[in-house]
Amino acid sequence: MTDTVEPIKILLEERCEYIPKGTKPLIIPTIESYLSQLPGWEVSLDYTKISKTFEFKNYHQTLAFINAVAWIAHKEDHHPDICFGYNRATITLTTHAAKGITLNDLIVAAKIDQLLAD
Repeated sequence: MTDTVEPIKILLEERCEYIPKGTKPLIIPTIESYLSQLPGWEVSLDYTKISKTFEFKNYHQTLAFINAVAWIAHKEDHHPDICFGYNRATITLTTHAAKGITLNDLIVAAKIDQLLAD
C-alpha cells in the first residue's frame, strides 16, 4: 500500500474517543495533511470545522445516505451537523469540546466517504 493511502486506512480502523472539554484541537499542518487524503472535504477559514457536500440523483438516495451517516455517528458517538435537500447533503464536523477539529472529525469524515467508495 502506498504512503498516500496509509492515513485513510488508519482513520478507517480507528474509533472516536471521548474528548474532554478544553482539549486542544489539531494543529493546521496536521489537519491539512489529513484533508489532502479526504477529497472534497473543506476546512473553514478559522480551522474549526470541516464540511463536504454530497450530491445524489434523487431524494431517496439522499435520505438513504443521511441514514447511513446517522448510523456512523451513532456507532462513533460523534455527531455531525447535517443539512440536506432533494438531491444533496452537506455534512459538517467539529468537536465542540475542543472548539475545533480533532481526530474524531477526520475519522468520521473518512468513514462517511467510505460509504460511497467503489
